Amino acid sequence: MENNQQSESEETSFVEFRRKVRSAEVLSSAMERLLKSLHFTGRVSVVVQNGRVLKSGYEEGYFRQLPTI
Repeated sequence: MENNQQSESEETSFVEFRRKVRSAEVLSSAMERLLKSLHFTGRVSVVVQNGRVLKSGYEEGYFRQLPTI
């Protein structure tokens, strides 16, 4: 039951993340908190010209980097 609620919460967070990327809200502190809660390991890119966000997108990270010893 608890696992199902966690899964739904993660899904809701990811939907919110995608909405923020589409609406170019990627430079907010709320976005940073959202990425941390999702444990996002990909790349978020933003193209800014004259102080306006022209384009934003994300690339999911599928490979984890293992810490070097």
